[in-house]
Amino acid sequence: MPEYVWILAALIVGLGIGWSITRSRVKQLEKAHSSRGEQDKEAIERAKAQAEEILDAARADADKQRDARLLETETSLKTLQAQLKATEAQIRTAELEAKETLLKAREAGEAEARRSSNQALARIKEQEDRAAKREQVTREKEDLLANRELDLTRREKSLVAREQQAVAHESTAAQLVEQQKARLEQIAGMSGDEARQQLMEQYKDEARHGAANDAKHIEDAAREEAEKRAKRIIGIAIQRFAGEHCQERSVTSVALPNDELKGRIIGREGRNIRALQEATGVDFIVDDTPETIVVSSFDPIRREVARIALEKLIVDGRIHPTRIEEVVGKAQEEVERACREAAEQAMMELGVTRLNPEVVKLLGRLRYRYSYAQNVLRHSVETGFLAGLMAGELGLNVRMARRAGLLHDIGKAVSHEQEGAHAVIGAQMLRKHGEDETVANAVASHHDDEPCKSVLGHLVAAADTLSGARPGARREMLEAYVRRLEELERISAGFKGVEKAYAIQAGREIRVLVEPAEVSDAESSLLAREIAKKIEESLTYPGQIRVTVVRETRAIEYAK
Repeated sequence: MPEYVWILAALIVGLGIGWSITRSRVKQLEKAHSSRGEQDKEAIERAKAQAEEILDAARADADKQRDARLLETETSLKTLQAQLKATEAQIRTAELEAKETLLKAREAGEAEARRSSNQALARIKEQEDRAAKREQVTREKEDLLANRELDLTRREKSLVAREQQAVAHESTAAQLVEQQKARLEQIAGMSGDEARQQLMEQYKDEARHGAANDAKHIEDAAREEAEKRAKRIIGIAIQRFAGEHCQERSVTSVALPNDELKGRIIGREGRNIRALQEATGVDFIVDDTPETIVVSSFDPIRREVARIALEKLIVDGRIHPTRIEEVVGKAQEEVERACREAAEQAMMELGVTRLNPEVVKLLGRLRYRYSYAQNVLRHSVETGFLAGLMAGELGLNVRMARRAGLLHDIGKAVSHEQEGAHAVIGAQMLRKHGEDETVANAVASHHDDEPCKSVLGHLVAAADTLSGARPGARREMLEAYVRRLEELERISAGFKGVEKAYAIQAGREIRVLVEPAEVSDAESSLLAREIAKKIEESLTYPGQIRVTVVRETRAIEYAK
């Protein structure tokens, strides 16, 4: 490569370095223009000197190389000189721009300094005004404190005098209180601690009586609402309960010769099974169980009618809505005949005669009703036998006792259709059909729903309890039965004020005798609720248990 090219490159590099140094110096000058006013010119001169030194060095290097290539580089030197002149012109332009920038910055700085000084003066003046106001407020507060100090001094002197008087009065009052206390103790015949204890006991008794009265009012107010909610809850529980007893007593299975009959029983678009359900009032469940249709209903009479009707239709083979109505009517007649025969058989066993036909019809319905897995009709026959035996031992009318025992649960035949207890419903029906009042009262009072007017009512209640409570009658082991009765009596006797407790009616009722001096009438209601709550928390039992608290006050005096 020719040497002049190297020389030209070196000059260009030198010029570039000079230009970059000049630019950096100019920028530094621009940044420091606010604090370095007089040093700017010196920096520019130094920059010029450095640029000239760089140019002199470049010229020296070029002179050393120019000896051999003078002719070739003259043109290049001229070009470089022209570029140098241009660079110098640019430097001068930059100097002028730097001076203008410095002047503008200086003016802006001076304006900012004037503005800052004005603001500082304004703040100083504001602070002076505030200090003057504070000083004035302080002087006012000092005057106020001085006045208050004088007032407090006067009050202190007054309080000292009053305190001395109060001490004197207090000592006098203490002496008077001691004298009065001694006189009161002498009059009452008891000490202050004893009187305080007596008052505390009185307050406790009053609080307990008040709580018992409030609880009774709350219980009375809630009983009406509780009755409605209890019925709804019991209905929901019965519908959702799926235990063994519920399954046995609410569902009947009907066997089919083959599964083809399921389609015929359902019918086109389900018209046959709809006709069956409307005519019988039960539900027919047709599922994947082979050769079986399930009849479901809580009414045992309707379920039996549906079972007989379905079996007749299967045997006959003609299944259509018209034939279904005919067969259901015949099944109802057959069930009524079976009920009448069962009632007549029970009457014959007990020797009961001359019953109203409607009463006989209702008595036969008990053949299909169960109470805790015990057939109600057989239970009625047992009750009649037991009542008759006890009446014979007592020398009473055996036939009347058997009659009352047989009819004591007649209300269960329609208790699901009418509101009220089955004993009251049964007595109303017997009175309506001309039954003897003694028998009707015995039926109504065997669960204490009405006052008992004769010994016959007590005999029926005892016989009913014996029939339902005997081991094996209602699916309860003897040991569990006895243990449940003992637990009932133990829980009830554990409360304060209870004298004795007796479990009666096969554990369906607990009677509690209380001391009248320890338990008031209002507290009796509270005690009954507490015992019932304790039984609910401690025992598991079917149905419900009635808690009866008996309180009796006797006044005894002797005539001499």
